[in-house]
Amino acid sequence: MNKFSLNKLVEVSENSLYMNKTNQATILYSFEIFSRYLNSEMKILELGPAEGLMTKELIRFDSSLTVVEAAPHFCKKLREKHKNINVHQELFEKVELNEKYDAIVLGHVLEHVEEPQLILQKIRNWLKPNGIVLCAVPNARSIHRQVAVEMNLISSIFDQSEKDIHHGHMRIYTPETLLSEFLNATYYIVSRGGYWLKPLSDRQIEENWSDEMINSFMKLGEQYPDIAGELYLIAKK
Repeated sequence: MNKFSLNKLVEVSENSLYMNKTNQATILYSFEIFSRYLNSEMKILELGPAEGLMTKELIRFDSSLTVVEAAPHFCKKLREKHKNINVHQELFEKVELNEKYDAIVLGHVLEHVEEPQLILQKIRNWLKPNGIVLCAVPNARSIHRQVAVEMNLISSIFDQSEKDIHHGHMRIYTPETLLSEFLNATYYIVSRGGYWLKPLSDRQIEENWSDEMINSFMKLGEQYPDIAGELYLIAKK
């Protein structure tokens, strides 16, 4: 990650949208899926925790988990909230870890980094022999993106929204390209799918939907992974 990208991380951390209603629901539902593969005996590493919404849930399985986060503002807040966790303030590409982990969490990380293959190859060295990687990313084929193309609001499902640009996204995955990312890094795929059947924009949903509606559509998306708003993938080395 270059200097521009680090500056972008700092900018995002100081004007974060991750705690908006739909973003929070997305993170918490990705944890719901990840938790199916976790247990209290695991040593966990989380990359890119931001405000720590996922972190707060992960400490139920590993109270002294390790996190790697480059944004100073986020690191300060994480240390204040969670006294027992190990916080490494560093870029993923530069951090050096001597421990091995049972589970490495990439919650909305790969769409942000310049070289996903570099990251996936690097974290292989941090996995225990039977360790797993738990990954979630946005889905380019989400039904709300397809509707936006039909309405001529965007020209392609791969066009970035204002929120994508704000968050510094570098790519938008499809189910096939996410799978290829892991296969090219020679991982074994344990499971993959989607969640969050999202027919409208975040703003429209936040203005009109109840929490119950949002949570129901999160769950419903698991039945329609190809057009779900989010993708997940569980892999082993």
